[in-house]
Amino acid sequence: MKLITAIIREVQLDKVREALIEADIKRITVSRVSGHGQQRIEEMYRGQIIVPDLIPKIKIEIAVNDAFVDITVDTILRAARTNENGSVGDGKIFISPLEECIRIRTGERGGTAI
Repeated sequence: MKLITAIIREVQLDKVREALIEADIKRITVSRVSGHGQQRIEEMYRGQIIVPDLIPKIKIEIAVNDAFVDITVDTILRAARTNENGSVGDGKIFISPLEECIRIRTGERGGTAI
């Protein structure tokens, strides 16, 4: 089991979510987060140009069985890019081992709980 965490642009959320549903990945968790990396956005505030320290992003977390890791990652990669080659600020994907998953309602454990 793996936990896939993707940080993407806010405007790409619907596209990524629809692509995941088409790939039969329907259980996701979405959070609004802020961060910064190489992306640089300038905004106008009271007549002055400012560069915000933190840029709003979307964090998607998906717990998957090992067989679905590549499908999930490939789907997010295709849907989250802003153009064919991608651009700075499109985001990142992290894959972490998931030690245990327990469904609270039934007490199921492991891959069947996902």
